[in-house]
Amino acid sequence: MNAESSKFGKIFRGDPWIWAIVIILSLVGILAVYSSTGGLAFSKQGGNTEFYFLRHTGFLLIGFGFLYLCHLINYQYFSRLSQLFLWISIVLLVVTLAVGSEINNATRVLPIPGLGITFQTSDMAKLFLIMYIARYLSKKQEEIDSFKVFRNIMAVILIVVTLIAPENLSTALVVFVTCCLLLFIGRINFKYLALLGFAGAAIISLLVVILLNINVENMSNSRIPTWKKRIETFAGKDQGESNYQQLQSKIAVATGGIFGKGPGNSTQRNYLPHPYSDFIYAIIIEEYGWVGGAGMVLLFLLLIFRCLKIVYDSPRAFGALIALGLCFSMSFQAFVNMGVAVGLLPVTGLTIPLVSMGGTSLVFNSIAFGVILSVSRTIQEEKQNKASEHAAA
Repeated sequence: MNAESSKFGKIFRGDPWIWAIVIILSLVGILAVYSSTGGLAFSKQGGNTEFYFLRHTGFLLIGFGFLYLCHLINYQYFSRLSQLFLWISIVLLVVTLAVGSEINNATRVLPIPGLGITFQTSDMAKLFLIMYIARYLSKKQEEIDSFKVFRNIMAVILIVVTLIAPENLSTALVVFVTCCLLLFIGRINFKYLALLGFAGAAIISLLVVILLNINVENMSNSRIPTWKKRIETFAGKDQGESNYQQLQSKIAVATGGIFGKGPGNSTQRNYLPHPYSDFIYAIIIEEYGWVGGAGMVLLFLLLIFRCLKIVYDSPRAFGALIALGLCFSMSFQAFVNMGVAVGLLPVTGLTIPLVSMGGTSLVFNSIAFGVILSVSRTIQEEKQNKASEHAAA
């Protein structure tokens, strides 16, 4: 048994708990996507129920390949890569706004010619923005209290968030909150962050008031009517599509019971508009019960705990910041999705990493896990080298 564990540790390096989380999330995602895409398969693929299952599994395997490759690379190489790919991401975000394809009335993706798939540029931008911030903060620790450092990093954050927000506001908010957490952990002067928090709260409050009172009849080509409907639905003032989605989601959650109806036995998958992505947590609870739903929450809480341990063990600021930033981004996104499914939050369109059906999102989330495991692996190897040196001495 020890030999087998040692062999496993040589092939899959880094925190074994995070490896377990990745594998469990992937398996749950495969089962949930296969169960929830039946209706989509009949309407889009002529009843080929294996199409989306195979597509999702294929992207997962591609993502796992990137994950494995990234976990073998010393995480410090990602410091320089983040500079290049962040600016590439910004260019792609601009192109997406200009000529991107529409999904759910939002310009969010770029089609990849000849492959028949689309590229979600916000996922790429989110990943490399977090890496870039971790790099910048780690290199500016000696002057971290200066307003110049805060101003420079906020300029980059606002550029990316502003480019994402028009077509994917929920993702932009997740990115912004994650970046603010990194700034706090990176020891940016608290008074600057406090002013940023007050300004952000004031702007959001003002936007909500404007949205609730604005006439959106002639704005059918923008996302503003969607934002207004979601706010009104959450406040109980609208009984439209968003309310229908949350009602069906609540039915799925309520009928799941403690142990659920069993894999593949969901009924609400036939009524929820996006049971394989936005509301996949409701399907998980319906089929696996509150036990399955609680298990999903615990997996992401465990991920946060293990990444906090990485932060504690990391001898370098960059490793600590990049691991915690990527972990918080994925966990926060997952918890928002869960909150929407049980009616605690308004409909957002956010998915659960590695669980919801996706394409490029699966690949970039896999890369994020690979980078976290790279930090963990590097820390473990440095500890082992120090222990060997002490033993030799």
